[in-house]
Amino acid sequence: MRTLYNILFWGFFLVASPYYFWRLLRRGNWLAGFGERFGQYDTKLKQAITNRHNLWVHAVSVGEVNLTTQLIRTLEPRLPNAKIIVSTTTTTGMGELKKKLPTHISKIYYPVDRWKFVSRALISLSPEAIILVEAEIWPNFIWRATSLGIPLFLVNARLSERSYRGYRRFGFLFRPLFASFTGVGAQSEADAARLREIGCRPEAVHVVGNLKFDAAKQAGPRPVDVRGLLAQLGVVAHAPILVCGSTHAGEEAMLASIHFRLRQRFPGLFLIVVPRHFERCREAGREMAARGLKFALRSKIHGQTQYAPGELHGLLVNTTGELRCFYELATVVFVGKSLAAKGGQNPIEPAALGKPVVFGPNMQNFTDIVELFRARDAVVQVRDAAELEAAFAELLFNQSRRDQLGRNAFEVVRENLGAADRTVEMILKGVEKSGIYMAPKR
Repeated sequence: MRTLYNILFWGFFLVASPYYFWRLLRRGNWLAGFGERFGQYDTKLKQAITNRHNLWVHAVSVGEVNLTTQLIRTLEPRLPNAKIIVSTTTTTGMGELKKKLPTHISKIYYPVDRWKFVSRALISLSPEAIILVEAEIWPNFIWRATSLGIPLFLVNARLSERSYRGYRRFGFLFRPLFASFTGVGAQSEADAARLREIGCRPEAVHVVGNLKFDAAKQAGPRPVDVRGLLAQLGVVAHAPILVCGSTHAGEEAMLASIHFRLRQRFPGLFLIVVPRHFERCREAGREMAARGLKFALRSKIHGQTQYAPGELHGLLVNTTGELRCFYELATVVFVGKSLAAKGGQNPIEPAALGKPVVFGPNMQNFTDIVELFRARDAVVQVRDAAELEAAFAELLFNQSRRDQLGRNAFEVVRENLGAADRTVEMILKGVEKSGIYMAPKR
């Protein structure tokens, strides 16, 4: 089995590597830490981890990084003598790690899942425990960690219908991998049941809730003064602001057209579009400009930039890590990847800010969360672009409805806090025999 996997993986990697490296080039800054993707680390990192109780946390990309920062803030006081190492796969994820975590926490790139690379990484870093954030299952990594006797934890675990079917179909490969976990923190009872079905040991699975609720409430430094930025763009005080976060291909065109029509009813309406992947901004900008939208690029706004009132209709954000700041000043929020694409993006962050949230029908990756909000009349879900425009119009016109949705959404978030504490308790129980000093809970 392992031999077959490695033959297939290496063949796939060789075929896919041109696309893989093209994406690295497109995102920029790809040379920094490049050797880490093959388990090679510099002297500075090796010195920092020598003779320490090392704990390895893996966060695939930006979304997982946001959860990881909150988890580490909760975990670090309980393991004061542990050296935490955090890995990510993407350059954007690394950028967020460097912004959000202090310098004493080491940041590295996750190794490519070839036996030689993961073995070199695990032996070099010598972690006493490994925490994988959400379902990031790489066979060679898990096989090698298990053979070295390293406890493995899977946190904030959930399974979409598609993932569940895939893991069941290839159960001969994945069942032993899932059985390797010392602890699994499931988001819900339904996720826990599925995780047990695909191989997780029943005693290892714990329903702890969703870390996204805790992550959405975390406060931190503001990377951008949005109010000052909007003033530079000529947005007058009290102008209605429509913030569309994590948009995907096809949605920017719809939003620009909707905005054009709504401005006739709501003069001064300002549109802020934040694509999920900043490298798509050129494409998104073309779509918006083709529909008559006059906008500025976030990266082009500097200290001396000043536009006259009404000169611009919107802002296209081609930077990372600032979405929450824009949500804070939104009149209405649209959550992307839900109308022209499938899966959806996280609605919890704007909900935690008490904002009225609208999204499309395709929220498959957040089914349980959507049901929580819908049951409490805390969000608006629409079926198509026509309903989206109608929902925007109603909310822009009706402040009491906006306030009601925002209050309800905030309450749902408040009632679902605590997953970070429960996850940390699960991890501590799993590493209690490791020799890492555990401080009592305050």
